[in-house]
Amino acid sequence: MKRSQINQLIAESIAFFDSMNFKLPPWAFWKPEDWKGKGGICGEIADNMLGWDLTDFGSGRFHERGLILFTIRNGKFGHNKKPYAEKAMIVEEMQETPMHFHWNKMEDIINRGGGNLVIELYNSAGNDRFSDKPVTLRTDGILRSVQPGGKVVLTPGESICLEQGVFHRFFGEAGKGKVFVGEVSAVNDDTSDNCFYEPIGRFPEITEDEPPVHLLVSDYIKYL
Repeated sequence: MKRSQINQLIAESIAFFDSMNFKLPPWAFWKPEDWKGKGGICGEIADNMLGWDLTDFGSGRFHERGLILFTIRNGKFGHNKKPYAEKAMIVEEMQETPMHFHWNKMEDIINRGGGNLVIELYNSAGNDRFSDKPVTLRTDGILRSVQPGGKVVLTPGESICLEQGVFHRFFGEAGKGKVFVGEVSAVNDDTSDNCFYEPIGRFPEITEDEPPVHLLVSDYIKYL
């Protein structure tokens, strides 16, 4: 992805979150120069990968297969006592986050506003296979069963709890607009806890055609 595209997407995301009356922490708006000399006091931000994160999953087609998110809080096993994480995400109409499950993380996915979020589900039968058994889960605490490959549509205010080993992919329903998605979960580790159904790249390769306006989590190692 080009840095110019990333800069534009972050600017659009800031405007969208503001339209949802959702406020990000002050450092979400820092420029690269604002981070200089703050490696010590901002260690938790860098170590736990808080902040702006986006990917096209190696597709080269961000608006068809991609995701932009802001990790608000996160722990790190063996480094601190925080056992939870929270993310704010923006999912466009028919923009897919590919099929995957988590080895360790249990999560609630929440539609916080905007359009409808469609989630397709399978149980896993081994690392890269779908089970033919129904998926038993809870939406807003209500027990339900979904057939393999079945879809759950979350309207604003609704949520789903996804346990470890449940394959899921999601996208915004066509014609309903962008979706403001929240995630509340156990500690998040995007470097080792994702099992994708097909081999893909989690973090994008960036072409630096212009300087960054705001840093991504993958930029911290350079600037901090």
